[in-house]
Amino acid sequence: MLKSKGFSLLGLILIIGLSITGCKSKFEKLRESSDTGRKYQEAIKLYNKKDYTKALSLFDDLVQRYRGRSEAEDLYYYYAYTNYKLKDYISARYHFKTFADTYPSSPKAEECRFMTAYCMYLESPVYSLDQDNTYKAIESFQLFINLYPQSDRVAEASKLIESLRDKLEQKSFANAKLFLDIGDYQAAVIAFRNSIKDFPDTKYAEQIDYLTIEAQYLYAKNSREIKQEERYQEAIDEYDRFMERYPNSKYSKDANKLKEASLEGIEQAKKILASYTESKKATKNEQQQ
Repeated sequence: MLKSKGFSLLGLILIIGLSITGCKSKFEKLRESSDTGRKYQEAIKLYNKKDYTKALSLFDDLVQRYRGRSEAEDLYYYYAYTNYKLKDYISARYHFKTFADTYPSSPKAEECRFMTAYCMYLESPVYSLDQDNTYKAIESFQLFINLYPQSDRVAEASKLIESLRDKLEQKSFANAKLFLDIGDYQAAVIAFRNSIKDFPDTKYAEQIDYLTIEAQYLYAKNSREIKQEERYQEAIDEYDRFMERYPNSKYSKDANKLKEASLEGIEQAKKILASYTESKKATKNEQQQ
C-alpha cells in the first residue's frame, strides 16, 4: 500500500515536471525558431502582458532580423521601452537615442528624444555622489528643448532641469560646508563664494553668505598674527555685505558676534605685533650696547 502511494506521488511529480518543461519548451522553441512573424506577434503580446523579460528575449533576436525592413521602426520603439520597463536605464537611454537618430522624421522621435533625457535623469544619483550623470541629463533635456521648442513636453523638461539643478546646488553647498566642518577655512571661503557664483539664485544664499563670514573669521583667527588684521577685516567686510543683503536675517545676531570678535581680533593682533616690535627693538638696542 505504501509502495503504491509512493509510485502515485512520484508519478504526480513527473507529470507536473513534464507539464512545466513543456511550457518552457514551447517558448524556447519559438525563441529559437526562424518564424519571425510569429515571434514578433508573441513579443508584442508578452510586452502588453507586462512579461518584459520574455519579451526582451524575443526582441533581442528580432531587432537583428528586421533591420532595414518597414517593421523595424515600431519594433525598435518597443525594444527601447522594454529595456526601460525592466529598469535597465543605460540600455534604454542608448536605444531611445538610437531610435531618435535613426528615425528623425518619425512621430515617435520627439518622445524618444525626451525619454533619452529622462533615462539620464533616472540615472542621476543622490547629491552626495558624483554628479556627472546629472550634468549629462541637464544637457540632454536642454537639447530636447532646443530641438522641440513647441513640444508639450517642454514644461516637464524644464521642471526636471530645475530639480537636477537643485541637486547640484545642494552638492555645491554640502562640499563647501564640509571644508568648514573639517577646519580648512580658506578652502571653505573660496568654495562658498564659488557656490554663490555658480548658483546666484540658490535657496542656500543667505546661509552661505553667513557661513562665509564664519569661515573667514576662523581663517583669520587661525592665521599668523602678521596676517590676522587683513583677514579679520575681510570678515568684517563680508559682514557688511551680508547685512546689506539681509538686514532682517535670522543669522544677524550670530553675524554681529563674529564682527565683534573680528574687531577684537584686530586689536589683539595689533597689540601682539606691537609687543613683538618693541621686544625686537629692545633686543637690538641691547646688542648694540
